[in-house]
Amino acid sequence: MIKLGLALGYSGKHLELPMPLIKHAEAAGFDSVWVSEAYGSDAVSPAAWILAQTQRIKVGTSIMQVPARTPAMTAMTAMTLSQLSQGRFILGLGASGPQVVEGWHGVAYQKPLTRMQEYITIVRKIMAREEAVAFDGEIYQLPWRGEGATGLGKPLKSIMAADTTIPIYTASITPLGLASAAEYADGVLPVWLSPYRFDAIGPHLAKGFARAGGNKSLANFDIAPNLFVAIGDDVDLLRQPIKQMMALYIGGMGAKDKNFYANYTRAMGYGEAAETIQNYYLAGEVEAAIAAVPDALVDETSLLGPEAVIRERAERWREAAAANEVGTLMCVLRQPEAVDLLADIFLR
Repeated sequence: MIKLGLALGYSGKHLELPMPLIKHAEAAGFDSVWVSEAYGSDAVSPAAWILAQTQRIKVGTSIMQVPARTPAMTAMTAMTLSQLSQGRFILGLGASGPQVVEGWHGVAYQKPLTRMQEYITIVRKIMAREEAVAFDGEIYQLPWRGEGATGLGKPLKSIMAADTTIPIYTASITPLGLASAAEYADGVLPVWLSPYRFDAIGPHLAKGFARAGGNKSLANFDIAPNLFVAIGDDVDLLRQPIKQMMALYIGGMGAKDKNFYANYTRAMGYGEAAETIQNYYLAGEVEAAIAAVPDALVDETSLLGPEAVIRERAERWREAAAANEVGTLMCVLRQPEAVDLLADIFLR
């Protein structure tokens, strides 16, 4: 059965968590709720806040920025929250981007794929607690032996009890990133997904499964895309905020020849639209870029409209789940009635 998650994203100037909506989702049978961070509020504090005020629902980070924390600090945080919540924490990690990593955190945005792979390896070693952790990687060394080292560092073993049950997800939409997620993680967080175009991610995941071995496959790996959900009669109006978001990501999140979201949109079959959106956005014509986002792209990655329309279009997501092409729908919504509708469609 497909699982439902509630995706909250990251906050604006003032952090406000919709606890009534979260508790409503928990009562309705949602499996998880997800928080994030950019360069304002962090993801860990809201996760702890939500876990303390709920009983059953899991809480995940989508995402915690890898360059912002050492692997050991992330492992400590995950193990702590897991113990406090009786196993309800999900660790979602992301590489972030060079603007935030170098401009905000003040560290080099070097080899994000290598960094993520080493990071997860170290975190898993710490959680397993089989031995004192030593690691000699390209990015990370435990103990540290580089510039400024005292030579006094020694391998350590976590004081906390071992916990290898904490799921680890990574955010990715690039071919190499998707393959890496399939090899190293328990799930992947693509920004959005079309249930009609699994070929945009499937072959890359297959490469990672093959490298991982151990019978790893779609059957034991969670694909958890954002799904935008809104009930209403004016579908054009409901599409607008999604088009604004997509125009920003496809058009403005990177240079013309290095925009992962534009490339992903091309892989989904919207190459001409991606080119147009980029051209408009980079020329400062934001409204034209928003208008250039195809209705079909929004509709494929969303459930919008009257209840009957949402029920009809939800069937394609059921089919994708039956084929293990999606495991968790990370629902971006703000209507309690949408929570009830989705629960009725997918969980009853």
